[in-house]
Amino acid sequence: MAGTYKVAAIQMASGPNIQANLDEAERSIAKAVDEGAALVVLPENFAIMGISEQDKVAARETDGQGQIQDFLTSQSARHGVWLVGGTVPLECPDPHKVYAACMLFNDQGVRVARYDKMHLFDVKLVDSGDSYHESETIESGSTEVVVADTPFGRLGLAVCYDLRFPELFRSMLDRGMELVAVPSAFTAITGRAHWECLVRARAIENLAFVIAAAQGGYHLNGRATYGDSMIVDPWGTVLDRLPSGSGVVVAELDRSLLETTRRNFPTIVHRRLGREEG
Repeated sequence: MAGTYKVAAIQMASGPNIQANLDEAERSIAKAVDEGAALVVLPENFAIMGISEQDKVAARETDGQGQIQDFLTSQSARHGVWLVGGTVPLECPDPHKVYAACMLFNDQGVRVARYDKMHLFDVKLVDSGDSYHESETIESGSTEVVVADTPFGRLGLAVCYDLRFPELFRSMLDRGMELVAVPSAFTAITGRAHWECLVRARAIENLAFVIAAAQGGYHLNGRATYGDSMIVDPWGTVLDRLPSGSGVVVAELDRSLLETTRRNFPTIVHRRLGREEG
């Protein structure tokens, strides 16, 4: 495994036009690669943020084929980069819903992992009165935890609202997770309140690197997302961030920092409750 390597988190303000979003993602991936990134993470809903929630259902793809998946395959192979494809709307048994599938592609363009978002954002925000009902158009994934082998270490996959469920990240840790990608689209309100503390907490409590790629800006559907994409090290230090606007966040990760931190500050092995075997 690489001793040091660069990773990137891409921040976007995606809209309803899939091709326009893919064009922007392509430019950002190229920029990240130019800056030396070997692993690139796209945000949740990077390919489509529709005017209505049903738009992503209309844009659903069959697992293994479709415009969005073809794009991810071609970009990872073309640039020779590992790529986390944010979320892709994939068909599910309910024709009125989709899975929000987070896919990992290797540097040959081969998909090596898929995680379907399991925690769905069904909440009411008291401050604004806004309500969100993801479960109306998204089918919850199974409770299968996804951690994949990469040249950079064991990489876990989580999506947005998953950040609020530390047991998921503990389960990843029990499967050897050393870094985790978290494509997200936090609302402006919840982002201001909780985004940074949640991202940094998941890094600190698991002594792992966190690459959090976010939607950030105003969308044509009237929604505002928080942004603040960031890369955080196992001590909770923010290595780089982008508070607002579209762009690329890049940081160099040092595997020896992870190993040294886990050895000298062994909170993982000090756990008394909830540790899984295997």
